[in-house]
Amino acid sequence: MRPLATMLTPVTRRLVYPSRGTRVPAAGTTLHLRRGNVDLRGWVVNPGQPRALVYYGGNGEGVHDLRGVLAERLPDHTSYLLAYRGYGASGGRPSERALREDALALVDHVAGRHPHHPVDVIGRSLGSGVATQVAVRRPVGRLVLVTPFDSLVATAGDLFPRLPMHRLVHDRWDSAAAAPALAAPVLVLRAGRDDLVRPPRTDRLLEVLPGSTRVVDFPDADHASLVDDPAYWTAIEEFLRP
Repeated sequence: MRPLATMLTPVTRRLVYPSRGTRVPAAGTTLHLRRGNVDLRGWVVNPGQPRALVYYGGNGEGVHDLRGVLAERLPDHTSYLLAYRGYGASGGRPSERALREDALALVDHVAGRHPHHPVDVIGRSLGSGVATQVAVRRPVGRLVLVTPFDSLVATAGDLFPRLPMHRLVHDRWDSAAAAPALAAPVLVLRAGRDDLVRPPRTDRLLEVLPGSTRVVDFPDADHASLVDDPAYWTAIEEFLRP
């Protein structure tokens, strides 16, 4: 009989990367990156602006839904939304290594198109882990972390305390280990009633983030409703303003 951890690994992978609900046709995309034999697709918002923004979404987020709000709220940025592997219209299969390397390739691509300004980065939930890994490897401009965690394994352990998540979750996304190397200014947006990324997970990350990190609390918001607060985009706008 196979060990329990081996049998449950496919289940935990689907929990980490629930991509099915994000799938869209490739015909509507406006951004294409070829990585090896995998086609990654996404969208470019407000093309032609001198400043650039890259957005890394949550594990179940369809980033195409952000096109309208980014066009309205960040009109002085050209925003780049690339769906993770297996998400949106992107091919391939998601994993920590693949998503990290894809994310770096996207920032390099965007930096080449915007040579006069450093690239600003937003990462939400799972995307906060992706964004952190990018920001310690590339000279990004400003970094926004939305409902961030210290590590994905610790976050999963909060949700499933009776399961050995340290053995079941192979993609670590250990932001706490990477955070001390961050050089970019950081803004953290956190939800006081977050039932997915529990407050201790964000607290642990804040302990190792640079002391200059700005924190905006939304005490009555949960993991999903945070973005519905009018102050959410206002905080991002103010932080990214030159």
